[in-house]
Amino acid sequence: MSIFSQSWAVIVMNIRSLPRRLWMSLAMVLASAVVVAVLLAFLAMAKGFEVTLQSAGAKDVAFFLRTGSAAELNSSVTRDQVNLIAEAPGIARSGNSPIVSPELYVIVDGIKKSSLTEANIPLRGLDPQGVELRQNFTLVAGRMFAPGTDELIVGEGILREFNGFDLGSEVRFGKYKWKVVGVFSTGGNVFESELWADAKVIQSLYNRGSTYQSVRAKLTPDADLEAIKAYLENDPRITQEVQTEEAYFAAQGKSLSYMAIFGRVISSVMAFGALAGALNTMYTSVADRAKEIATLRAIGFSHFSAFVGTMAEALVLALIGGIVGALSAFALFDGMNASTLGGSFTQVVFSFEMSPELVLQGVYLSLIIGFVSGFFPAWRAASVPVAVAFQGGR
Repeated sequence: MSIFSQSWAVIVMNIRSLPRRLWMSLAMVLASAVVVAVLLAFLAMAKGFEVTLQSAGAKDVAFFLRTGSAAELNSSVTRDQVNLIAEAPGIARSGNSPIVSPELYVIVDGIKKSSLTEANIPLRGLDPQGVELRQNFTLVAGRMFAPGTDELIVGEGILREFNGFDLGSEVRFGKYKWKVVGVFSTGGNVFESELWADAKVIQSLYNRGSTYQSVRAKLTPDADLEAIKAYLENDPRITQEVQTEEAYFAAQGKSLSYMAIFGRVISSVMAFGALAGALNTMYTSVADRAKEIATLRAIGFSHFSAFVGTMAEALVLALIGGIVGALSAFALFDGMNASTLGGSFTQVVFSFEMSPELVLQGVYLSLIIGFVSGFFPAWRAASVPVAVAFQGGR
């Protein structure tokens, strides 16, 4: 019998003998499943947050902030600077008018449905041209706010996570009262975590004069971002820098990357605990089959077949656990809504996203647990003396 045939025979024997060690085998499966589920929960959270931000960014929209500002909240743009930016090379036009949207970003309070606690949410001031610059914008209920009024529209994410923003309701921020006249969607991206109202009304109510905080501008198909940067740098009246909207949100999306790191650290710590239990399970398995292993050795089976058989048992148990953990994480977390602080210290509503790549990471982790927990017991199995086969009892 070849060494491969021997190894396969031992693998089959080990798998068939699992019912004799049912509870310990299930403990190893459960330990692996829990570790994988925890890892995938954190990774799905970080992935969902990243996708929510990055999907908002467009390659053909330029985004202007004051030089050195990491987010809209600490940026500023004057009306005169908006006019200068509108004349930059590569800015698209509709007729004779540049397609430019100067915008305000104000923090207001909302009550989270999950905890009934206050949290920061963004109130954005913009005009109809700013709305048109948003990809996948759809008004799903009600109507647009009327310019010059205290009306606002709310993103679907706000409705899911916060109280008091239903269509037709009145909301109060400090001494100002607003009426919700519409609900909008932007395809599930970060803009759905915002309230939108007329920019000039917000300027008046919040004493912003004629200043804004950011500028968006539609780019022509042949626009050169370097040419726009040179234009900004050569005019001392302009204190803003430019990047594509896509690049801005890609950078913002990395702000929650610590969740993925934290998840890997926690999962690594838990994996060590799972390894301890798995090693105990596999050593018990080897002890339980010591006479069988020795008997096989006595009739000509190799050390290698005993080693491979035990390794296969460990990998199978860990893999089952990994699949169970991945399925559990998918069922519990995929698509689950949550909100957390974004780059401007406001809540970003997002959904956990369990991608195939993340599931594979969980399965790989389970196989690592299986390999490490099986290696040393497999080495012991390969070292079982032939004499054990002739000892009395089991």
